[in-house]
Amino acid sequence: MVRINRVYTGTGDDGTSAFVDGSRHRKSDVRFSAVGTCDELNSIVGIIRRDCSQLPDHADGGNSASVTRIQKISEVALNRIQSELFDLGAELACQPNDLPEYMQLISQQQCESLTDEMDAWLEQLEPLTSFILPSGAGPEPIIHHARTVTRRLERNIVAIEDEYGSEAVRPEVRVYVNRLSDWLFVFARWVTKNLGNQETLWTPLAKREEMMNVSNMIRKFHENEQDFEKLE
Repeated sequence: MVRINRVYTGTGDDGTSAFVDGSRHRKSDVRFSAVGTCDELNSIVGIIRRDCSQLPDHADGGNSASVTRIQKISEVALNRIQSELFDLGAELACQPNDLPEYMQLISQQQCESLTDEMDAWLEQLEPLTSFILPSGAGPEPIIHHARTVTRRLERNIVAIEDEYGSEAVRPEVRVYVNRLSDWLFVFARWVTKNLGNQETLWTPLAKREEMMNVSNMIRKFHENEQDFEKLE
């Protein structure tokens, strides 16, 4: 059982911190960068859990069943992922040849669970015809934020391998983080669909130039509010 009586120790005041084995290293060590990013990601996932749980009734325009679906599935899935990220952060603070026997390790099973869940969601989604912009009226933007932080975590893990060698991180860790970023992307799309919203697609530059000039819109609004309402 974990028992924490005191949060502060003062031992890190010199700019160092300890790996799980007790060895002390500078806080600029690439492992601590990965551990910190993992912690950051876990916090963002917590925000997503809150936002999904607080979706208002009929946020999807009338079908409250789909809101309930988001709430129930997200609570179970994101609770599990937060625990897995905690396990992952602990492992990243260890040398792979010195992992404690009691430590819970990410395995192929967790990677396959992410893949299976993505496949289940994709069965309900239309194929993409363009890139998606990170946007939405619900929790989708913060889900995309989590996705980008997951990619940063992946880069941190690769940096550990570059610094300490290819065996410095177990392959399952790298695979899990790679899958998780994809999982968050598909999850955001699934949430958008269940809220009854439209995805915002990327518009190529040539087509963007054909759109209404924003400065003209501003001037039109200033000149005549009624004319502004007619703009398309």
